[in-house]
Amino acid sequence: MLVAVVGPSGAGKDTVMEGARAILGDDPRFVFARRAITRAVDAGGEAHDAMTREAFEALRRSDGFALSWPAHGLLYGIPRAIESAMAEGRVVVANLSRGVLSEAASRYPLRVLNITAPLPILAARLALRGREDAADIAARLARESALPDALDIVTVMNDRSVADGVRAVCDVLNQAAADARRAGKAHPAKLA
Repeated sequence: MLVAVVGPSGAGKDTVMEGARAILGDDPRFVFARRAITRAVDAGGEAHDAMTREAFEALRRSDGFALSWPAHGLLYGIPRAIESAMAEGRVVVANLSRGVLSEAASRYPLRVLNITAPLPILAARLALRGREDAADIAARLARESALPDALDIVTVMNDRSVADGVRAVCDVLNQAAADARRAGKAHPAKLA
């Protein structure tokens, strides 16, 4: 199963996913996919594989990505190796764009982990970053789009402590592993 992690800016996705990776990273049931991104390795945010635009496009042309998409002037990709991990019965956890969820669902067994928080908390967290003024923050939050219909979506409301958020995410991932195991025993999943 692929667990696609999504959520608005300021929801604390990177923080709680880093905590979940620290707890579950050595568990053989899980693979935490590392995204390839056309930005510098020291640009901040999540740990990623930095690539030039040319190298990214070459890898995409050679079918090296399971999923790829543009966003915010950058290119993002999830390596094709996730398919081997899923074929082994492992749960792959990947930070995805909402824009590729329908494609992911058409190709893989998919569960969406939507990490979010109430708007006032999102706005306060974005303000603390100091990258945008109040008008830019309001515009960013207003652009958040709805998730596609008919997907298996589990929402974690990350509005309490980091430990609470991490615990909730680990609960969702452990449930995904149990569900994937049951589904695999009933009828092995096929990857498109």
